[in-house]
Amino acid sequence: MFLIGFSFFSDRFLTSSNVLSVLRAVSIIGIMALGVTIVVIGGNLDLSVGSMLSFATVLVVDLHDKIGPGPAILTMMVATLTLGAINGLLVGFAGLKSLIVTLGMLSAIQGTILIYTGGQNVDIADQAGTWFAFCGRGSVFGISAPIVIFALLAILFHILLTYTTYGRRVFTVGGNPTAAVFSGIQRRIVVFTTYLISAFTVSIAAIILGSRVMGSQNNVGQGYELQVLAAVILGGTSLLGGSGSIPRTVIGVLTLGFIQNGLLLMGYAYYAQWLVTWVVIILAVWLDVAGKRGRLFSPIA
Repeated sequence: MFLIGFSFFSDRFLTSSNVLSVLRAVSIIGIMALGVTIVVIGGNLDLSVGSMLSFATVLVVDLHDKIGPGPAILTMMVATLTLGAINGLLVGFAGLKSLIVTLGMLSAIQGTILIYTGGQNVDIADQAGTWFAFCGRGSVFGISAPIVIFALLAILFHILLTYTTYGRRVFTVGGNPTAAVFSGIQRRIVVFTTYLISAFTVSIAAIILGSRVMGSQNNVGQGYELQVLAAVILGGTSLLGGSGSIPRTVIGVLTLGFIQNGLLLMGYAYYAQWLVTWVVIILAVWLDVAGKRGRLFSPIA
């Protein structure tokens, strides 16, 4: 319905060029949302993805001219997966609350970035002569490369969650941890791997973002964690764990992207998107909790 509403206010909203532009713009958020979806279905949160994106993008861009694009990508992915492993160890094996762990990681990563760069932005010198630019600026059969990567990863993770034993274990761990233990599922290992998957999707997003801009600011990923979480929740993944799906997350990502795009076309300032994101999170969580307890409002104590 909102698509129809925005189309009345702007004749550019439903044009093919605008639709492709939105798809390309949301691909980075969408790729990270795929990983966070798996974490949330497993019963946890990952609020460190924004700072992790900043770290990964700065690292791959900074190393590009020093060791070459291929080794830079590999080094960045290993470093990012290490951060995800730390989250997984603290949440899965140490038993700490994911909210506290990932908030702490968010702050720690941001500090690490500033120490690494000395507060300076990083850029790629030879922007026209490197194949690295293809990841963010290239196209496959006329379709932007980021859109293709997003689509392929969505299909891959949908198959992983829907048709594999691992996917069933993630749902069981998030929906009923006690039953998971009695079923012989290694809950700690499952939780650990969900954070590795989340870190992997961040590293892919960083490659796209770095190659699109061919440079990076220290805080380039700031605020992405809220947009990612809003898209995941809007897609119907329950913050209580145990329910959700990749296709619905994709729908949530696209919905949020088109809402933000529609607001811009209607002339609203960019910061209006943050207000919309806040409203989306509140409403989605409220409806999710209301659906679990069977009423919109909790009874007065």
